[in-house]
Amino acid sequence: MEMTKYAIVIEKTKNNYSAYVPDLPGIAVAGSNVRQITRRAEKAIALYIEDCKQSGEPVPKPTTRVKHVSAAA
Repeated sequence: MEMTKYAIVIEKTKNNYSAYVPDLPGIAVAGSNVRQITRRAEKAIALYIEDCKQSGEPVPKPTTRVKHVSAAA
C-alpha cells in the first residue's frame, strides 16, 4: 500500500485544538490535545481516501507545503 503524507493545519482555540486538511476539502477535526486531533485527522483522511476509491473519484494529491519561519515577536 502506497503511503502519502498530507499536511494538517493545527490551531489552538480557546478551549481545545482544531485541525483541517487543506488538500482534502471538508476534513476538520477537534479535540482536547494535539495527539488526539492528529489521530482523528489520520482516521478522517483514511475515510476520505476510501470514499474516493469506492465512488471512482480520483484521490487528491497533496500539494500543500508547510514551512515555519522565524520573526521577532
